[in-house]
Amino acid sequence: MALLNRPRAEATGRMPAVVSRETRSWPGLLTAVLGAGLAFGVHALVPAVPMLTASVVLGIAAAHLPRVRGFVRGPGRPGLSLAGRRLMRIGIVLLGLGLGLDQVLRLGWGTVAMVFAVVAATFFGTLWLGRRLGLRGDQPLLIATGYSICGASAIGAVSEVSGSDEEDVAASVALVTLCGTLAIAVLPLLQGPLGLGDLAFGRWVGAGVHDVGQVVATAQTAGAGALGEAVLVKLMRVALLAPLVAAVAFAMRARRAGVRTASGKRPAPVPLFVAGFLVAALVRATGVLPPLALDVAHRAQEGLLAAALFGLGSAVHLPTLVRTGGRAALLGLSAWAVVAGVSYAGVLLTV
Repeated sequence: MALLNRPRAEATGRMPAVVSRETRSWPGLLTAVLGAGLAFGVHALVPAVPMLTASVVLGIAAAHLPRVRGFVRGPGRPGLSLAGRRLMRIGIVLLGLGLGLDQVLRLGWGTVAMVFAVVAATFFGTLWLGRRLGLRGDQPLLIATGYSICGASAIGAVSEVSGSDEEDVAASVALVTLCGTLAIAVLPLLQGPLGLGDLAFGRWVGAGVHDVGQVVATAQTAGAGALGEAVLVKLMRVALLAPLVAAVAFAMRARRAGVRTASGKRPAPVPLFVAGFLVAALVRATGVLPPLALDVAHRAQEGLLAAALFGLGSAVHLPTLVRTGGRAALLGLSAWAVVAGVSYAGVLLTV
């Protein structure tokens, strides 16, 4: 009798609830992984389209296709939301392994100062303008972060510590991705009129384009030399992700002083995944990891971020975007002009 009654007793306990939550997450997680695989296929067929950009677009499409949107907004939502949070954190930790700190420092202190100026001007200028335009929720903070650091990855990192609404995150990712994608087509056309040599153009792209994949796609049009400079300058911007996220976490912690988590503990001043990012960067700087390990980590990072961005993209609701589209578009174009203008001036002063 005890054995016969065991399932009934367990049904009233806590374990089945945990199993049930995990079970509900699997369909969405598998969908996010499938979306990342499709994005990889798109990038393989059209190399000019970065994998992460394709992931966001496919996620948005899945949220609006008649035969798919019911699943995305219903049974698949828990797993897709989980992918947007957890997989994003792991991918950001692995992003630290791509930081060649020794190479970054060889660019010189003038370039380091230029990158600091670009990030500060873009972040605070975009944040101020977004508040003035009356954008909802955390959109000004998220858009400012995406434009100033590294696009969708930075938005995901900051949203983890700010507790931002999923729709705000998705809308910000969509806007930053759109402008970054436009940069791939627009910036190469401006190289000649702006009088930039290949190396200077590469630094301008690295300082002014948002996502790492978009930087590569834009800079490669001017050759290997420009691409190398662009990636190094871009890595300097990525290196500022950790202190920026830590600063946001500290500000949020101060704002919510006295508030404890569900476990009764105060939130950590520096999120665990940010600490992991810094540790990964330090491990890369030691040179102990072989090239094969770094290559595997890079591919895993791309896959994880792609799945996470598919999950975020699937949360985009276009009618909601339309209601704030004018103000968001104005903020995006203004931020784009700021980051491009300040980085161009910085390149002229440091080359």
